[in-house]
Amino acid sequence: MLSTIRFGTSGLLLLLCASAAFAESQDETDTTTPQRSASIAPDVRGEPSNLKLEKGNFVAVPIPLSDPTLGSGLVAGGGYFYPQTEEQKKTQPASVTGAGGMYMNNGSYAFGAGHEAFWKNDTWRFIGAVGYADLELELLAPDASPRGSSVAWDVRGGFAYAALSRKVSGRWYAGLFGRFVDIDQDIIVDLPSRHFDLPAETKSGGLGISVAYDSRDMPTNAYEGRLFQAGVLFNEKSFGSDNSYQAYKLAYRSYHQLQTPVVLAWEVVGCLKSGTVPIWDACRLGLRGFPATDYMGKSSLIGQFEARWRMSKRWGLVGFAGAGQITKSFSELRDHDIVPSYGIGLRFTVLQAKRINMRLDYGRSTDSDAVYLSVTEAF
Repeated sequence: MLSTIRFGTSGLLLLLCASAAFAESQDETDTTTPQRSASIAPDVRGEPSNLKLEKGNFVAVPIPLSDPTLGSGLVAGGGYFYPQTEEQKKTQPASVTGAGGMYMNNGSYAFGAGHEAFWKNDTWRFIGAVGYADLELELLAPDASPRGSSVAWDVRGGFAYAALSRKVSGRWYAGLFGRFVDIDQDIIVDLPSRHFDLPAETKSGGLGISVAYDSRDMPTNAYEGRLFQAGVLFNEKSFGSDNSYQAYKLAYRSYHQLQTPVVLAWEVVGCLKSGTVPIWDACRLGLRGFPATDYMGKSSLIGQFEARWRMSKRWGLVGFAGAGQITKSFSELRDHDIVPSYGIGLRFTVLQAKRINMRLDYGRSTDSDAVYLSVTEAF
């Protein structure tokens, strides 16, 4: 689906999956230093690893990817990190311009380019990206059996995104962001839906506001700290949307190092959409054990936790469990039902100083299971 790789605003067409794909395997901060700021594409120049190619200020990274929504494939990207003075290195991450692409074995692909900038001692932050995606997906049909039957769903289109935020106090940031998405979609059969708009072509343009607090010691694999995010996006005809609708999101994550090798992490995430919402921008359940397109509705709420045990210098084990609820769903199945998610995972550290892990997870749910292969933690 359009936000298979989670990033900020829901439904953002794999935003920066292609344009900053290398960020999946990077982090900017030393493990002994509190995180000063969170960067989508943290600087790993000089970090020894076979996972990346590096020449001067340019870094390129290939990332294997496998999940039940898109199948298996490869994300590859590169970025140029702008040089900094010694004083700038102490107060803010390096600005970066990146580009990349993704190709999956079901024929899905995406490509794009993006830029992330910091200035005035990290008082100001900017993120911008443009790209194109063609995703071969499946929808759980409204008249499906309890075990589920699906129909082919081809979603393709271009996107543009920009966000500007400013530090307001301590680790608190507030900002404005804008998004424009131009989508064409093919659904093999004529599916009725009481809750969602299903046109063959749709455009969505919106402006939003966001607030965030981040005290994590390292964004890609935190041992301690908190992350709070809240945002609202207004999609209006005056901004280029075919329909008017609103999107609200609230998320809280917490990390606790119980002992030196054991970390407990948990999160609660809520999503709400109101108005005439296109199906590709629906709320989803960000849990493991089923394709992301199985649960799409006007609102969602999830909670999950992970127990992470570093068995040795390179290897680790993870146990996870959680549950979620969807309402006014597209399939009209399991509305208000509690959907469970639980499983185990294996970790192998590929960048020790940056805590970057290759992860292999097996997740189960009510009547399905799934295997995930990726880089960085699930949350």
